[in-house]
Amino acid sequence: MILAPIFLLLYIQDEVVWRALSVGIFAVAVVTDFFDGYIARLYGYQTAYGVFLDPLADKFLTFAGFICLPFINAEQFPWWAVGVIVLRDVIVTGMRMIADHRNISMKTRFTAKFKTMAQMIFLYLVLMVGVFINTDVWLSTYSRELMQSGILEWGMMAIVVLTLYSGVEYILTNKEIFFNDHNAKTKTDYR
Repeated sequence: MILAPIFLLLYIQDEVVWRALSVGIFAVAVVTDFFDGYIARLYGYQTAYGVFLDPLADKFLTFAGFICLPFINAEQFPWWAVGVIVLRDVIVTGMRMIADHRNISMKTRFTAKFKTMAQMIFLYLVLMVGVFINTDVWLSTYSRELMQSGILEWGMMAIVVLTLYSGVEYILTNKEIFFNDHNAKTKTDYR
């Protein structure tokens, strides 16, 4: 969570050195986030606080990453697509907060984990391309060709669809927490 705003501030600078450093910070944040959760599960150090904060840290990092994309190319990575991704994650986080308040665990599906992994891989690739497209090193040509091919634009749309799908799946999988359980408690209170 601390590295996300540092990454964002460095990436939106025009200097290639700052962008390259920010991509390194992004990679460190992703790797430490993975190992933090892995070690906590392996040694049984999971806490309710950590279970809530871990996905929130993922959200901060992905938000920061997706906010950088329109600065690379707003036509291929439009703000509306970034908004859809952020809105989905805000809704799911809100659902988590409600569930935590009610002391209920939300069910997580494989799709949500796959979505996070796909987003991180996509973000890292595009952020690297964003570093090299404005330089004169051997990767610059490949980065410009990749950007011009339209593959990254299609990748962005695939990420948006996957993100929306996983959000709908979260809602459908956990609907009883927010509708049936709440309604049952309300009915019981009136008896």
